[in-house]
Amino acid sequence: MTDSAFESLANSLLDALEEGIGDHVDAERQGGVLTVEGDDGTWIVNKHAPTRQVWLSSPRSGARHYAFDAASGQWQDTRGGGDLLATLSAELGVSLTWRPE
Repeated sequence: MTDSAFESLANSLLDALEEGIGDHVDAERQGGVLTVEGDDGTWIVNKHAPTRQVWLSSPRSGARHYAFDAASGQWQDTRGGGDLLATLSAELGVSLTWRPE
């Protein structure tokens, strides 16, 4: 994946997360970092360009790294823990969707 392709996918994902989560809890995006304030604490989702990953810091599941899997169209946990949207949906109690552009 090229740098520009990663940036496009990651920005699209962060936009969708901010919109989907922001309808239910406080979510604010500044640049490549999305901060979500929930009842259980603070979630941070940020893009990490050097590794072409999206990183999650969660008060429930800890720190996780996600890489885009073109075959499934999902951001998959690099340690085999599922996809990012499923994790955030379960932890925040919201239904999140995203499709790569």
